[in-house]
Amino acid sequence: MPLKATYDSEIAFQSDRRKAAVEFIKIVSDLWYDHSIELVLFRNQLMDQSVSQILKLHAYAGEFVNKPISIFDSVEMAKAIKLLNLPTSKLDIGKLTFEYLTENHSNSTAFSFLSKKLKEAKQQSKIKPRDVVLYGFGRIGRLVARELMGKSGSGSQLRLRAIVTRSKLNPETLEKRAALLRSDSVHGDFPGTVSVDTNLQALIINGMTVCIISASKPEDIDYTAYDINEALIIDNTGAFRDQKALERHLTSKGSQKVLLTAPGKGVPNIVHGVNHLEHSPDANDIFSAASCTTNAITPILKVIEDAFGVVQGHLETIHAYTNDQNLVDNMHSKYRRGRAAALNMVITETGAGKAVSKALPSLKDKLTSNAIRVPVPNGSLAILNLEIKKPTTLKKINDLIKQAALSGNLVEQIKYELSDELVSSDIVGCTAPAIYDSKATIVRTDGKNVILYIWYDNEFGYSHQVIRLAKYIAKVRRFTYY
Repeated sequence: MPLKATYDSEIAFQSDRRKAAVEFIKIVSDLWYDHSIELVLFRNQLMDQSVSQILKLHAYAGEFVNKPISIFDSVEMAKAIKLLNLPTSKLDIGKLTFEYLTENHSNSTAFSFLSKKLKEAKQQSKIKPRDVVLYGFGRIGRLVARELMGKSGSGSQLRLRAIVTRSKLNPETLEKRAALLRSDSVHGDFPGTVSVDTNLQALIINGMTVCIISASKPEDIDYTAYDINEALIIDNTGAFRDQKALERHLTSKGSQKVLLTAPGKGVPNIVHGVNHLEHSPDANDIFSAASCTTNAITPILKVIEDAFGVVQGHLETIHAYTNDQNLVDNMHSKYRRGRAAALNMVITETGAGKAVSKALPSLKDKLTSNAIRVPVPNGSLAILNLEIKKPTTLKKINDLIKQAALSGNLVEQIKYELSDELVSSDIVGCTAPAIYDSKATIVRTDGKNVILYIWYDNEFGYSHQVIRLAKYIAKVRRFTYY
């Protein structure tokens, strides 16, 4: 075929693909805003994505399962899902499409296939929405706010109603809070609108009122005065870390549950997907979402422990600098953290090695750990050097973790990365707390020592784990199909 004819056919095909992507985006939006049904593609978000991003995600999906997943297939499946009239759900259309294409369905339509696959969805009881209060509005608080307000849909799950800060309320401080929510040097602009209502002392986010409450201590707040009841308080200040201190939130009128976005003492430390089901929200009022590093390494460690058994190991985390370090050399309670964060690699401690055992008790006293803060503002890397009981090979260990990322209880927690060019900026914005670098894995010749590299967005990925746990605590988890 002449080159021009080939090029013309390629242009026509690309035009058809892009038109299909536009149609797909419309169906994804309709399902979310009209029916509170969220579609993802192998855990990758589809809402607010461009045509090019949708096509790129389909290319990743095909590479991930070693079978082409076309946008045309996705459109067919999305149309069928729309006809099912399902209740509030979160569905992986990539996994559903893959199963439809690989299973023998010569006499089955997409609609009949999905009717069987998703029949349990119709048995789900109705979800009662839950009010949420963010106590503190720092890095994690603002990212959680972005996600809650950007994915509010029809308001059937978590409803962000208020934000508590210590600063006095006036037009200037309100506008500063709004500006920090609108623009972020790492994560970019908020894809929505943020304005200030000085009369209500509130931020208007995507047209919805979120009250800003000034308080120096939890006991001073009456949330019912803001029409907030049975609220989940997400504490991201780091000021309260143990059970006694966190119980102060429960003395506030209108509060019911507390979630700490840091490791906690005397309260359940949860890595969602690993041990959340061991702690019922009916029996506990206070939870901790542990740390970003603990959420990154624990899902991978669970896979390794279950399959091979861990004898002992060491964790070294190469961590982005954080707000508790100095911008320039100055006094600090910890010697090395006093040195300029953007100019130095700084050795410091991490409790993640010990914290893992709170989610995986079998690993108690088996891991040592340390951390190096490096001159990047976000995006971190955990290196696990493990001695295991049962010998393995590089292929076996990669296949095992790939399967865990494809199906099972850890699909939201593990992203299996295929690229051999991955660097830290590439993983910024990933919703999975653990990004397994399959091309970096090392297995010793005897198969009993493995070195695993796990990337993580220590802000964005962790924030999504916080929200997953919040939905579990608030009992607003939807039917999911992964």
